[in-house]
Amino acid sequence: MQAARSEVDSYAGDVSPSEAWTKLQSDPAALLIDVRTKPEWGFVGTADLSAVSKSPLLISWQVYPEMTVNPQFADELRAKGAAPGQPLFFLCRSGARSRAAAIAMTAAGLGPCYNIAGGFEGDMDGAKQRGRVNGWKAAGLAWSQS
Repeated sequence: MQAARSEVDSYAGDVSPSEAWTKLQSDPAALLIDVRTKPEWGFVGTADLSAVSKSPLLISWQVYPEMTVNPQFADELRAKGAAPGQPLFFLCRSGARSRAAAIAMTAAGLGPCYNIAGGFEGDMDGAKQRGRVNGWKAAGLAWSQS
């Protein structure tokens, strides 16, 4: 009888934003998938990968405003070019939705799938604001806002 896999073993693991950026720079096949919602992309911003001639794939893990899991997520990801064996880096606001997406896409046969710990905005600071403690923005990585 096999032991049940732990949730931690069900995806490639967590990486820092800087580790994800390094892999996105060095591996032409590596993709960044931003799983936040359309309002978040528009009002908060997105990772800017133009320095490595890439763009993040914008696919919502949860559908706004209901915030139910997107049943078409895997199909949308495959339609945008993700394939088995390709390093996939998932990003959300703080790392929770992206972790769920990494786990689910590993189960769907994609990846290796990584969660970007701290997400795009990271945890709140003492003033209850995001973007300063950890995450993509706090790491000083390129981003843009529409």
